[in-house]
Amino acid sequence: MTTLHIVCPHCDAVNRIAAERLAQGPRCGQCKEPLFTGHPPELTGRNFQRHIARNDIPVVVDFWAAWCGPCKMMAPAYTQATVRLEPQVRLTKLNTEQEQDIAAQFNIRSIPTLVIFKAGREIARMSGAMSATDIVRWVNSCI
Repeated sequence: MTTLHIVCPHCDAVNRIAAERLAQGPRCGQCKEPLFTGHPPELTGRNFQRHIARNDIPVVVDFWAAWCGPCKMMAPAYTQATVRLEPQVRLTKLNTEQEQDIAAQFNIRSIPTLVIFKAGREIARMSGAMSATDIVRWVNSCI
């Protein structure tokens, strides 16, 4: 039986889950909240590294800002893509205005920018607003 580490989107605890149980609605062993909610959690400087490095599933980060029109337009599509890709992929968001150091660390020059991380390493990047179908297609082609 293969086990995966999944970081809780609520309390940031690292959970060990049997891969076969991912689709069965697993809950966090610490806070008892669902590990997959169909909604992308907001990452911060406090939990960013834990989520990209400790999840054994790919993590997509939407680098966005509240003032960005294309970011606002893409937000519903990103949530739809989250519903379609969970639990095989974790989709998250990071506000570049609030977390400028992280945005600078990853050389984010335009937003929205989606970055896929696997085992803590960037494996793909795409800038510009996309539809839910395009997000799902792009993610699946990269992982």
